[in-house]
Amino acid sequence: MPTLSLFRGIKVYINFSDHAPPHFHASYGGEECSILIEELELLAGSMPKKQLKMVLGWAAFNQEKLRENWELASNNHQTFPIEPLR
Repeated sequence: MPTLSLFRGIKVYINFSDHAPPHFHASYGGEECSILIEELELLAGSMPKKQLKMVLGWAAFNQEKLRENWELASNNHQTFPIEPLR
């Protein structure tokens, strides 16, 4: 499970050979969620509102990079890091 970014206590990652639809995972303080890359909507799990808003904002800004990393990870190729939220 390659880590794509770490910011403000939030870890963002994609699992190798993960199931469709394209999504990424985020964890914070023991909570975990999956977010759809295209729709930027919660797929599963939960996260505090404030952190979820941060992740969704970060994802909107980095959507193309998330798409590229999804393709890499789904084909078992090395992913690349994405700049954290500043």
